[in-house]
Amino acid sequence: MLANRSRDTSPELAVRRDVHARGLRYRVCERPIPALRRTADLVFRRVRVAVFIDGCFWHGCPEHSVAPRAHADYWLLKLQRTRQRDAEIDGVLTAAGWTSIRIWEHEDPGTASDKICSVVRAHRHAHGSP
Repeated sequence: MLANRSRDTSPELAVRRDVHARGLRYRVCERPIPALRRTADLVFRRVRVAVFIDGCFWHGCPEHSVAPRAHADYWLLKLQRTRQRDAEIDGVLTAAGWTSIRIWEHEDPGTASDKICSVVRAHRHAHGSP
């Protein structure tokens, strides 16, 4: 598991490049809420938007997730806890006035960037930010 990167993965870099090319600026691998012990892949602090780019295996993608064969009990429990933690994080962020965006690693970076840009720009418009 040491070889699994927690940041700067290929899907994350592709989405970051596309979002940056569209003129949006963000923070990378940062806690949206300082007391929250989890980091988001992209954070738009002024408009309170946190983006998570989730791996299909680790976060249980409905299209690509397959049940592990070796040590199935261990892995199924671990993957279930990851999904529960994702839901808890989304709930904490929502309660604190943040918008959480979840993107699967298999999603097209352009489509993901469209989603991110539309949400961030809508929040900017609603809050009167430039």
